[in-house]
Amino acid sequence: MGFNCGIVGLPNVGKSTIFNALTSAGAQASNYPFTTIDPNVGVVDMPDERLDMLAGIYQPKKLTPTTMEFVDIAGLVKGAAQGEGLGNKFLANIREVDAIAHVVRCFDDPNVVHVAGRVDPKTDIEVIEAELMLADLDSIEKRLVKAEKLAKTGDKKAADEVAFMKRLKEMLAKGEPVRRGAHSEEEQAWLRGYALLSSKPVLFVANVAEDMVDKPNSYVDAVRAIADAEGARVVVISGQVEGEIAQLPKEERKEYLAGMGLKESGLDRMIRAGYDLLGLITYFTAGEKEVRAWTISKGTKAPQAAGKIHTDFEKGFIRAEVFHYNDLIKYKNEQAVKAAGLLRSEGKEYVVKDGDIMLFRFNV
Repeated sequence: MGFNCGIVGLPNVGKSTIFNALTSAGAQASNYPFTTIDPNVGVVDMPDERLDMLAGIYQPKKLTPTTMEFVDIAGLVKGAAQGEGLGNKFLANIREVDAIAHVVRCFDDPNVVHVAGRVDPKTDIEVIEAELMLADLDSIEKRLVKAEKLAKTGDKKAADEVAFMKRLKEMLAKGEPVRRGAHSEEEQAWLRGYALLSSKPVLFVANVAEDMVDKPNSYVDAVRAIADAEGARVVVISGQVEGEIAQLPKEERKEYLAGMGLKESGLDRMIRAGYDLLGLITYFTAGEKEVRAWTISKGTKAPQAAGKIHTDFEKGFIRAEVFHYNDLIKYKNEQAVKAAGLLRSEGKEYVVKDGDIMLFRFNV
């Protein structure tokens, strides 16, 4: 699959409760710090009503959604960059994920201990961000020493990279996460090699009390203000409510949500937001045997999309027969789409669009 999102935050903000609801994996959720020591990993289905609509048209023997991986990472405390708490382990686990879902406590509850003794979303976010940036600063300083030695030999590329590293160092020293900077394609390639923690895209998840999901909340306002400053998204959910929904049979969940005046759960919104954060889209293959959703990155061309199914499809790619989900819904069936001239034959340079329905032709 290759796409995952790490769920992070201070201890006792609701990370494991949300993870349990997401994956029904039964991660331990208790009222004391460091409940999660080793990261729990869960794979969740991507909610997509288009898949159900396609199933209604094709009546397939098998229906396969696309998925995302979520990782529940140990809670972080101030000083993690120096190894406090489970700092080293926490930071190493974050380094392995593609994006971060930062859970922020936005509820008061005297029965759930806050690691700092008070609820303050702004400070909580700053603690996490500071530890990520301190770890990155240490990493950049070590890399810079080696790069400067190479640059002294007259290596032009090494000199350019040294200049880039110094710019990153200045950003981090000012308290600016690397992800906020504007970086060229070459610089982005260097960044991928550095695996800096503050370069990863972030989704803020405001965890509110059961009765505050759709009500004004000063804690949530504080989270939004921080997110807005960098163009990040905020998803407001109640871990407690989502946990209750997750325990219901699937057929009862929609009824429960309708009773609350909701079209979808907060977790579905969180999964979608994580998908968007990673720059992912979905294409479909459809027939009587199976209707299946496939995950690819935005900008993926047809041969590479075919390679998601099997490497032989990419190696022997000839063409792709393509039409769009919206056209299928409009014309009711594949034959009518063809009759309307909306089925196309696309070559190797075709960039796949979200909602494309594809059949690949290839040489074995």
